[in-house]
Amino acid sequence: MVPELPPLPALTRAEGQFIDAYLEVVDLLGKINPSRSSHTYGALRAAQALVGRVEALREALTLMHMRGESEVHADTLACALRVLDGERRTTRVTVPGTRAS
Repeated sequence: MVPELPPLPALTRAEGQFIDAYLEVVDLLGKINPSRSSHTYGALRAAQALVGRVEALREALTLMHMRGESEVHADTLACALRVLDGERRTTRVTVPGTRAS
């Protein structure tokens, strides 16, 4: 049986868009990461898509700012990232450790 994930914390629509766009950017950066990719074409496609996703991230943050959401509630957003598998997804952006010989 698959363990049930905790529910997402309550987020404003803009916070939800912020989290979604952030994770999409992270996924694309993971595909571009030279230490984890093996083909230039896949990295190129991810880099091309990155432009649009970064714009969506900027728009979500702009919307938050315009609505007076001047603070990022890091604990709440971190909880949302954990529920959405953000810890695994962000590891693809890092450089892997060296392998023991």
